[in-house]
Amino acid sequence: MNIGRLNLSSEAKHLLWHLRTRGPTARTELSLAMDVSNSTVTKLSHELLNLGLVEELVSPEAPRRGRPTIPLTISPEGGYTVGATIHKGVLEIALVDFAGGLISMTTETIGTPGPVEFAQLLDQRIIDLSVKHRLLGKRFLGVGIGIPGPALARDGKRWHVVTDLPGWRDVPLRQILDDTLGLRVMLENDANAAALAEYYRGGPVRQSSTVIVILLGYGVGAGVIEDGRLLRGGLGSAGEIGILYTSDRPRPTTLDLLALLREAGCEIDSVADFDEQTRAYEDVIARWLDRAAEQLEAALNSAIAWFDPAEIMLSGSLPFSLLTRLSDRLNNGRLIQGDHRSACVVRVSELGRSSIALGAALLPIHALTHTLAGNQF
Repeated sequence: MNIGRLNLSSEAKHLLWHLRTRGPTARTELSLAMDVSNSTVTKLSHELLNLGLVEELVSPEAPRRGRPTIPLTISPEGGYTVGATIHKGVLEIALVDFAGGLISMTTETIGTPGPVEFAQLLDQRIIDLSVKHRLLGKRFLGVGIGIPGPALARDGKRWHVVTDLPGWRDVPLRQILDDTLGLRVMLENDANAAALAEYYRGGPVRQSSTVIVILLGYGVGAGVIEDGRLLRGGLGSAGEIGILYTSDRPRPTTLDLLALLREAGCEIDSVADFDEQTRAYEDVIARWLDRAAEQLEAALNSAIAWFDPAEIMLSGSLPFSLLTRLSDRLNNGRLIQGDHRSACVVRVSELGRSSIALGAALLPIHALTHTLAGNQF
């Protein structure tokens, strides 16, 4: 495994950011967009081409006479990353190339491993995937992990992880994972990871200035993107809307639905094979959807009033069909609208529960450009 350590200038990061968010761009257009000279862009592009981070997008229809304009684009061969997360009883691992393309997404049913056991399992899976996809000699940029819970401080060393993962809460989690994996590890709240995935891979999100991603999982959280930046808040816990719903009462979460189904006699303990296991419990699901929509109504209306989002995305570990039914309830006259704007529409993420692992995998890639002023998460 070739562990990559890239030290790029702010201008090189700016160029990568533009290509990643705007798509293939000719050098002359990059010069105008970055407000730098053509010679600077030529120098930067030469550097990034040599590093294998960008490539020239040569069209077969390019004119033969004269000097054709050849756009630059992010190269998938620039490196690869791994992202991982644990849903209720399920481990998901995403393998992503430097252009953000998904190489593989694997899912396996597991128990509730502690952080060391989790890291040991992940370490073996990274080796297996690297061998399977012939990536051992390529640049490895790091590991991202989506954590179900907020950081206890902005340094991200300790986390308020859900109680369903015993041994994870308020321990030096970053140090444990770093030491066990022996790799560069980046941690992020699962809702923020999902928002990151939507931004890089979701069409509507990148076209809107303000987007809110609601994640239903162990708890309920939100990622807020404002002008291409992930809003973190003063203590790093922006979007922790779960505090609106006390833990001793019903909440609009995946765990809450699973608990209701078990009370009704359904033998279900994870989201794996959800549809097959719950066919006889439609009445329980319908009641939960009605309650969840009512509970989320106040939070979403508050978000609309504060942030004026162009998009609200609903994501989580539940099946797409179930999230769609929830969004239909929310869109049925529950959301406020002012005299100056139409009601905001809640859409369901097409990334599904894979959004967390995918967003986690994008963390090391995003870190190469995140120091750019005005364009950082």
